[in-house]
Amino acid sequence: MKSKILFLVHLAPPVHGAATICGYVKDSVLINSSFDCKFINLASAGSLSDIGKWNFKKVLVILQLWFTVLKTTVTGKYQLCYMTINAKGGAWYKELVTVAILKLFSVPIVYHFHNKGVEENSNTRFKKLLYLFQFNKTKSIVISPLLYPDIKKLVPPADVYYCPNGITALALNKKDTILTPKTTLKNEPVKILFLSNLIESKGVYVLLEACSLLQKKSIPFNCIFIGGESDITAADFNSKVKYLNLQTNVSYQGKKYGLEKQIAFSEADIFAFPTYYHNETFGLVIVEAMQQALPVVSTFEGGVPDVVADNISGFLVPQQNAKALAEKLELLIQNPNLRSEMGNAGKKLYQEKFTIEIFEKKILEILSDALLKFKK
Repeated sequence: MKSKILFLVHLAPPVHGAATICGYVKDSVLINSSFDCKFINLASAGSLSDIGKWNFKKVLVILQLWFTVLKTTVTGKYQLCYMTINAKGGAWYKELVTVAILKLFSVPIVYHFHNKGVEENSNTRFKKLLYLFQFNKTKSIVISPLLYPDIKKLVPPADVYYCPNGITALALNKKDTILTPKTTLKNEPVKILFLSNLIESKGVYVLLEACSLLQKKSIPFNCIFIGGESDITAADFNSKVKYLNLQTNVSYQGKKYGLEKQIAFSEADIFAFPTYYHNETFGLVIVEAMQQALPVVSTFEGGVPDVVADNISGFLVPQQNAKALAEKLELLIQNPNLRSEMGNAGKKLYQEKFTIEIFEKKILEILSDALLKFKK
């Protein structure tokens, strides 16, 4: 008989890296065929702008969630719960109630962290006691060893698993075709792509400043920004572009999914992601760029250095440093052979470490091991 596992996960909307990975887990044939699975969506925000905000409707959604978890836990007799818990903030308090329900009925828990902030948030005795309650007799999955220090004071190494994220091919249906990266014509400006939600700490304005530096040196390029509006609106973005006089070099193209997103990657030459986002743990979009053989320029943030091999598949630059970012972009713009070498190196890394098949097998291995350990 298959082991019964309750999956408490954050599913889209809104669309972000954690929701994407949770969607992969939910849709995994391997995982669903190996266990008797029940999925409950923990998300209570309907959009990116709704994250962190409270209203009456959201309170009702949360109350309904707690009731559903309670009812499911009482009637289901699950041997394990896989939970994508937030590390801090209001959502963390909300999910601690869910943890309390699971612990009340002695359901073993494996947390899967897609964000960070435990060390920073455990700054009072009260919060530290809550974390001790949360982590007591549980296991945790961390995306990269670089992120373990965030929970090191509360979770011993024996209770930690490491599992890098993996992604599917960008084609979403049989009509879509995997495209190959374009070959830039001799007189065609190099295309730089930024693809993420328009969050200031994802490095949007830092990249615009770097573009301004490139323009002042008369270096030909086009920089395309793709993603949903967030704390930066389209109006904010275009105002900044106009202020920097970048209208001929920079454009914002809104959201793109599926084949449109795939085409954007295939038409680009360089992927830029100068993030300093406080919750950045992996940079799933970086792997999507590597899958499409694009050299990547990113930062030393979270687990990104475990994804981008500095000076091999791309470059890592200091956070919020437009000058350093511009220097690496210029180097790649002026060296097509270097772009090709780094892009191919990134694609090889993706194939060796970050495919969806590798990810699913690792999650299966972790859950199977956790079931055995909790039985002891």
